[in-house]
Amino acid sequence: MVEHTRTLDFKIAFAIGLGTMIAAGIFSLSGTAVAAVGSSAVIAFVIAALVASVTAGAYSEFASIYSENGGGYLFCSQTFEDRDLLTYAIGMSLFLGYTGTTAFYLATMDEWFFRFIVPESLQFLPHGTTGVLAALLLGVLNARGTEESGGFQLVVTGAKVAVLLAFVAGAFSFRGPSSAVGTFAGGFVVAPVDIVTISALAFITFFGFSAIAASAGEIIDPQRTVPRAIAASIVTVTVLYTLVIVAMVNSPVPAEIIAQEGETAMGRVAEGFLGSIGESLIVAGAVFSMVSASNASILAASSIGSLMGQRGQAPRRFARIHREYGTPFWSVTTATATIVSLIVAFIAVFPSEGGLFGLDLGLTALTGFATLNLLLPLAVVNVALVFSRRRYPDIERGFSVPGVPLVPVVGVLANLGLVYNLPQSGVVTGVVLTAALVGAYLLWGGRPATTDMFREIVPRSTPAEASEGTPAEAEAAERFRVLVPVARPDRALRYVRLAAALARASEAEPVVNVLNVTHVPDQTPWETVQDTARARTERLQAELEHADVGVDYTVEGHTCRDIAFDIVRTAREDDADLLLLGYPERHRDVTETVEREAPCDLFFADRTVAADDLSTINIGAGGGPHHEALLPLVDELGKLGSELHLINVSSTEQGTDETPGTTLDALAGAERTAVTNVFAESVAEGLVETAADNGGVLVVGASRDRWLKQALFGSTPDEVVRLSAERDVPVLVYASETGVRGQLSERLFPLLRYLRKRLPRRGSPSGGTPSDPSDYR
Repeated sequence: MVEHTRTLDFKIAFAIGLGTMIAAGIFSLSGTAVAAVGSSAVIAFVIAALVASVTAGAYSEFASIYSENGGGYLFCSQTFEDRDLLTYAIGMSLFLGYTGTTAFYLATMDEWFFRFIVPESLQFLPHGTTGVLAALLLGVLNARGTEESGGFQLVVTGAKVAVLLAFVAGAFSFRGPSSAVGTFAGGFVVAPVDIVTISALAFITFFGFSAIAASAGEIIDPQRTVPRAIAASIVTVTVLYTLVIVAMVNSPVPAEIIAQEGETAMGRVAEGFLGSIGESLIVAGAVFSMVSASNASILAASSIGSLMGQRGQAPRRFARIHREYGTPFWSVTTATATIVSLIVAFIAVFPSEGGLFGLDLGLTALTGFATLNLLLPLAVVNVALVFSRRRYPDIERGFSVPGVPLVPVVGVLANLGLVYNLPQSGVVTGVVLTAALVGAYLLWGGRPATTDMFREIVPRSTPAEASEGTPAEAEAAERFRVLVPVARPDRALRYVRLAAALARASEAEPVVNVLNVTHVPDQTPWETVQDTARARTERLQAELEHADVGVDYTVEGHTCRDIAFDIVRTAREDDADLLLLGYPERHRDVTETVEREAPCDLFFADRTVAADDLSTINIGAGGGPHHEALLPLVDELGKLGSELHLINVSSTEQGTDETPGTTLDALAGAERTAVTNVFAESVAEGLVETAADNGGVLVVGASRDRWLKQALFGSTPDEVVRLSAERDVPVLVYASETGVRGQLSERLFPLLRYLRKRLPRRGSPSGGTPSDPSDYR
């Protein structure tokens, strides 16, 4: 089964929170804060920390109850189960908050790069370039695995803490401890409005605690680890920020220069303390900080996207777990694309000055946009805590916030107060985008949650064996898993035997999982079809139990609102290696959906194919990604004794000349491959006619998504199936699993082949002639 494994311990959870908090906020806002309010910047950061701590308590309590990925979205979904629009708005806002925060971090890093690192010869590059590149690299890192990104987080967080301590030590060394403290104590000012405004901007730096809760599904012993990691990270960051403000106040750089430097002021101050080495050190620390904070935020955003996909409030692809990496690949990809879009929009297209159409946004607006999308959901989480206490008074809570409901109410008011002080341009942008996405959701309507789509009526049996053996030991071994959805019980035995025969090409011991799905129409109560589904599955079990199956197998029965969804979901949960279905006689939409979305290779078998037909295999010279993917399996069957016939068709209708050399080379393992060159009106006709003469089964490769072939060139596999039915030729259609690169390749291949066949070849005015069969064995 493809599923998450908890891999993050306390130190990595702590590093996620610490790494998210020690980021662009301290490196970019410290200079702005000190220039505005002097030593009172400490008060601003402490206010932000206290406001964050109130909601952090709510997050800790919820995380001790619901130990899954999703953070505030999960907590609100569990509390307000019947309020889909509210929970969608929370999830969407948090997703934008995390991605906006990451965009802010990386855009700030981009400013540091252009100020301190990028050589003058490359200053012509548009601002945001390095931020976009970093976003793409971090997206790849998170797509490849949370354990790898967690280890990366630990290393980078340790490095930037060391840099900050070196920066603080440089200040105390430069001024002397007593002088530094005295200068700091004399630098406080009375400016309540400015202090609160700085607090609103600084809040983004303390939101790292939510990244811990959002990744609870990855954390070992989350009920205990999450609250401890949240508390430890907030306290540690508050102390570090206080020390950094003390150092900034003691800077030898004049206040007006600090104000002018803005986001990069800390680098200038470090140069005053420690010279060029200090500047280089703090620049490296800033880059480390922003990269690690971005890494943690991408992990949190993708976790929320994945959960929204499971609950039907985002495309279901978001919930898919990559078979190799074990991560929500599509959710990570979408988060990365959103981050890139925000960087480009706020920094390149609409910068703080000279924006397109006169719209000026820039880094300050991006900060407001991100913080707005964090503060509003946090206010709702505080409200959810009060509702949770009243609705579920007896639920076990590993941690409890004291003073409920007073403390959560204070949290709500504090969050809204900070919203009021955010930059107006960022707030307006956030409100407009949020309204647009809510409108899109209302038009779409969402989908049922994954758990509401199916019911398990007959649980999966343990592997049943046709011969003596030990099922438990066999099941524990590495198996080649074939999923066989069966609609008609009387066909089950033939399909199971066929699946076993195809699985012989694998070195692993096969096990066939037989699935029966009974469709439940919308608005129909589940109970009305439960007995029917159970009876069909039990009949299927009886058909197999009293027959010589010859392979280990299991049987299970489901009811489902969407048959294709259940088949694909079961294949993913089983970690199936192969999927065998009957070619569609009815419900073609089900077959097409499974063909497009199946997480493994699949075969479509017409109703006449039997295991014995594999003794003789006919295959075309073909070409293209799926044909080539089919050849190793055919070669293995040839090694096991199947007689192989390679059919090379030349067609006047399509100008086809599929020289069989490449295909023949791929079948080198078989003892003997007979080659037949034929001339026919179409490829499909030539294949079927020759297969009818040879006997055995005709195997063809097909694209997972044949829209281009059907629209422009016709679909040879579908034509083969139609003609085979007329000639009683057994046919198997094979489609291999493809990633994004493979999908692009299969879409381009028909066009490339079409052009190749229409354009004259060198030395062959007609585009080529059929090969002499004597050239091949």
